[in-house]
Amino acid sequence: MIFYGNTIAPGEKRIVQLPVTEGLSLEAICICGAFPGRTLAVTAGVHGCEYVGIQALLELAKELDPGRMCGNAVLLPLVNPEGFYDGVKQVVPEDGINLNRAFPGDPGGSISLQMAYILEQALYPAADLLADLHGGDWNEDLCPLVFFPAGNCGEVYQASLEAAKQLKVSYRVRSHARNGLYSWAVQRGIPALLAERGCGGRWSEKEKEDCMEDVRRLLRHLSILPGENEPAVQTEICRAVYAEAKEDGLWYPCIKAAETVKKGQLLGELRSMSGQTLQEVWAEFAGVVLYYTTALGVRRGDPLAAYGESCVMGENVVQLEII
Repeated sequence: MIFYGNTIAPGEKRIVQLPVTEGLSLEAICICGAFPGRTLAVTAGVHGCEYVGIQALLELAKELDPGRMCGNAVLLPLVNPEGFYDGVKQVVPEDGINLNRAFPGDPGGSISLQMAYILEQALYPAADLLADLHGGDWNEDLCPLVFFPAGNCGEVYQASLEAAKQLKVSYRVRSHARNGLYSWAVQRGIPALLAERGCGGRWSEKEKEDCMEDVRRLLRHLSILPGENEPAVQTEICRAVYAEAKEDGLWYPCIKAAETVKKGQLLGELRSMSGQTLQEVWAEFAGVVLYYTTALGVRRGDPLAAYGESCVMGENVVQLEII
């Protein structure tokens, strides 16, 4: 296995440093199977306070036995270390940029753009499939779901869909995102998906184990690990709405994650410090709450709530980009 100029021998595990700046390198754990096969790349910690995927990959790196693998795994448990250690939601603290909005990267740009560039250069050439693990930040509540690219019926889109179907999550959401780690990979010809587990800036043993099993299922799907996956039961979301705050204010939600809502139902209200109503969010159609913001204080442009309609009930239109 050759990863970012490093040769990893069959049956070997090795940490490869991905230098971003003089003081910052990202650690990739490369696990080269004893037998040839495909390569799964998995990232976590793009947002530093989304912990489930981080812990899952740390433990999975110890668990995976290259002697049983036909192919390779490249695991990056912590893509945004400063955000993680500083406890900063959603952005890279050095430049205040959401790393998942920094693709394509730029080696001459700010640190987030440099990180994006290094991730592209290292992961995209190596991966037959890329999975980016996310979860609800400390100000979010959500239900387990997976985003996959919506587009034409080409091989990359179909391969991404088939991989997304392997995860044991409640909802499978079509996405038209263009500049995230996984969505830019798709545009570069690499099948990819984004999974969400956990919320509220917390992690639990069950969530971690469920996330580990998601990755194992992807490894089995690619025949890197032996065995077959039992079919996962998912609801596909084809139409969705993402509500943002129109002003700075205080957010009072009336919903919970995974709750079904009716058309015309009030989902929440944004108020000023004096109690004046600044914005009301009403459901445009019946659907399910995919996630919502739990924080009291929100900035203009911050996400408030996202809800979606299943393909069975609604039309095949996506309006949601929530990551």
